[in-house]
Amino acid sequence: MSKLSQREEKELMSFIKDWLKSHGYTQKDLANQLNIKSSRTSVINQKVREFYKKGGIFNIIKNLIKIEQNWLNNIRTNSQDINETHPYNQLDIDSLVNQIKKDSSK
Repeated sequence: MSKLSQREEKELMSFIKDWLKSHGYTQKDLANQLNIKSSRTSVINQKVREFYKKGGIFNIIKNLIKIEQNWLNNIRTNSQDINETHPYNQLDIDSLVNQIKKDSSK
């Protein structure tokens, strides 16, 4: 594969920064997902170049999608954990009120 131009690299890094911000993650979070030791832009950019060499833009996007799916799965898992520890959700107010009445009458 040919190399990314400087302009393409800048645009790609700008996209990645916006993408991270839109999901509420940082470059450090991305570095952890990429299994790299540094969260500096230059190191992340180097990893992106490696992805490009191995399969072009498609490979870069494929890896970013994989990371996003991991993050979304973690969010779902965390929210499921919260729901399991709190048996009452916001829509189940009647059951909660009934349980409080029951508990307070003991």
